[in-house]
Amino acid sequence: MKIITLSTLITGGLILFLPACKSNNTPHYFGGYTYSGVSFGKDLSDIYKKGIRDGCETAKGTYTKSHRLFNQNIDYYEGWFLGRNRCRHLLVIEEPY
Repeated sequence: MKIITLSTLITGGLILFLPACKSNNTPHYFGGYTYSGVSFGKDLSDIYKKGIRDGCETAKGTYTKSHRLFNQNIDYYEGWFLGRNRCRHLLVIEEPY
């Protein structure tokens, strides 16, 4: 009968756990739609892409939104929020001197 030590169990657990960890810097969508250097995914409608562009421009500091599309088209609505959220890091605030 073989005895399994605690260190063997821990090592085995780590071996199973570590492959699930990955860097957040890995692109989520390879070859999909990219705007302002941010990848958004594949198979997006043109209206969804317009929402992404407008939301991204809003996040960068220039409020851009088609209120008609935002209120009437779910693709534009979801794209606008996705663009705004994924592009927030692109906002540059210039300090006055």
